[in-house]
Amino acid sequence: MHRRSALILSLALSLGLGACAHLGRDPQLSPALSTGDDVVARYGPPARIWTNADGGRTLEYSQQPWGTSCYMVRLGPDGRMISIEDTLLYASRFSIEPGMTPEQVSRLLGRERSRVFFSLSREDVWDWNVMPDQSGYKLRFNVHFKNGTVFRLSQSTVFPDKFFPFED
Repeated sequence: MHRRSALILSLALSLGLGACAHLGRDPQLSPALSTGDDVVARYGPPARIWTNADGGRTLEYSQQPWGTSCYMVRLGPDGRMISIEDTLLYASRFSIEPGMTPEQVSRLLGRERSRVFFSLSREDVWDWNVMPDQSGYKLRFNVHFKNGTVFRLSQSTVFPDKFFPFED
């Protein structure tokens, strides 16, 4: 029975993450023709909805804490889709600059995988799983906040553990 439960859980997780994984390449969604309702009908409710300065909205579909993408679906004031962007790609991640607020970072990168406060350095560090580099090891992109603003950026390699090979 335990094996069957594990199989069902694995299938459910892969279906849930798989749907979001293809949002950026979905041929049934196209800018100017598709609406926010079309996106929600195909992919379910977003993790967050951001209000844009132009009166439009951005739907956030984050794969954190397990996946490596965050799709932001930008909608115009009329509700029509303008664009879909994976904000955890290299170029987007490195648009984070010192002095930005946590809300600005969340708006650009989506929900983080985790937050850890380091009392000695007085840094609050948020991280995101991102696509591995050529080494094939998992990577985490880290944003370090100090006094409520971005202080610096870093990247961590996640090496497999012989006791917990699937632990993230």
